[in-house]
Amino acid sequence: MIIVFEILGGMALFLYGVSILSKAMEKVAGSQIQHWLDRMTNRPIKGALFGAGATAILQSSSMLMVTMISLINANLMSLEQAVGVMMGQEIGTTLTAQIVAFDVGSFCFVMIAIGFALMEFWPHSKVSTWGEVIFGFGILFLGMEMMSDSLKILMVYPQVELFLTVMGQNIFLGVLAGTLATAVIQSSSAVTALVVAMGISQTITLDGAIALLLGANIGTCITGLIAAFRLSRPALRASLAQIFINIVGVLVFLPFIPQFSNLVASTAGELSRQIANAHTIFNVAVSAAMLPFTRKIVGLVEWLIPLKPDEVKVKVTQFIDEGQLGFPAIALDNGFKELLHIGELTNEMVEKSVDAFVKKDFEAIRWILEQEDQIIDPATQALDHFTNLLLREDLTVEDQNRAFQLKNLLVDIERVADLVENVAQSSQEKIDGNILFSPNGWEAVGKMLCHTKETFGKAIDSLRNNDTIKAKQTCKSEDEFDVMYLVEKKAHIDRLAEGVCSPEADVMFVELLRNLERVNDHAENIAISVIRA
Repeated sequence: MIIVFEILGGMALFLYGVSILSKAMEKVAGSQIQHWLDRMTNRPIKGALFGAGATAILQSSSMLMVTMISLINANLMSLEQAVGVMMGQEIGTTLTAQIVAFDVGSFCFVMIAIGFALMEFWPHSKVSTWGEVIFGFGILFLGMEMMSDSLKILMVYPQVELFLTVMGQNIFLGVLAGTLATAVIQSSSAVTALVVAMGISQTITLDGAIALLLGANIGTCITGLIAAFRLSRPALRASLAQIFINIVGVLVFLPFIPQFSNLVASTAGELSRQIANAHTIFNVAVSAAMLPFTRKIVGLVEWLIPLKPDEVKVKVTQFIDEGQLGFPAIALDNGFKELLHIGELTNEMVEKSVDAFVKKDFEAIRWILEQEDQIIDPATQALDHFTNLLLREDLTVEDQNRAFQLKNLLVDIERVADLVENVAQSSQEKIDGNILFSPNGWEAVGKMLCHTKETFGKAIDSLRNNDTIKAKQTCKSEDEFDVMYLVEKKAHIDRLAEGVCSPEADVMFVELLRNLERVNDHAENIAISVIRA
């Protein structure tokens, strides 16, 4: 019984090491993953390359799968793109088996010590992140060492030796064992590592190991199927596509395991390396064979899971989904995309405010009020909540600063939308109350509204393109508005003294100038954030 717990403990250490390694590599390569995602998923072959590279770097196919599902939910990735990434993902997972096939012995303790030292003495830096990578590898190899050592001891029991012998001779029993083990443990990586450890300790035949690996591919589908029932229909389609790819691949290979075993045996001398090579060859062959049929697979799952009209919901946000939080770099980039989307809608509100007030455009007034109430407010609340959840994740210092920048920018943009709503309401009051401005006052209002529109437009342009030149122009425009504000405020006081301005127009003019001044201030805040980023 103690030996069983030693094996389970070794597996737990292995999974813990994979978890540490995965999170550390996400910190190191997160922003690049987003860059690849934007550029390399427009065609199945590119998607497969992205999936292979991202999974190999992140050491987590499940993390990438969850992220893809969230991107599908957010309409940022099509099912066809996701299927291409899934096929590459299957290839990327093989790197784990290739890594653990190395027998590093006690060198794992050196890696743990070095990694811990880097994390402890250089916290909150890139050095610390690389320390996490080394520490994760050390823990991973320590887990493998514990499993392989315990498995050698386990072989003294005749029942265990008999079971492994039968499993090596009966391929279907091996596949069943691999399926059940993965379904119970809910980690194909753990089962693969265990099989490689059995190879290191010489406690399994190559045929038996291949059968277990094929079973692990089916077992991981059971986990995905259980999880899929809690997902939206688009996400359920993606999960079903993965299940189809894995099961069909196993069924095609199953009759040819003896021949496949002979081929793999010629690729290396050590059994552990042969097992790792078998895992790699199988996944590469299945993905390559399935890739030309991407559209047919998509068509099949769309036919099996049709979308119903009453299930289509209007999304408050365009780019974010809480499923992305497991991948902070992608979550952060999509958070900024959402912010820019809100900013551009707010900029359109600012532009229409000129027509609303100056041209007495009822349609512009109605559009501004609806935009603020039905789109801007819900979207900003959702993005703020999303950012708060993101800040709870294990972020790098750089990403943490960007997340705080996101929150601050969101506050500025949200307040501009509120101020423009005030302008629209004043426009409505002006029309309803037939409030008249003096010719000079009316000219001043038009001039300041147009200047505000240009200033905020420059601020959003600078944010969209990370353009510091445009940001500096925004700051200059804000300074010009301050001068204009003081001049027009004094001129308004003079008009009041001369009696050419009605009390109702006085209140509305002063309130309008105050709102426009604050819009310009927030535009400057946005510009300064771009300059300092």
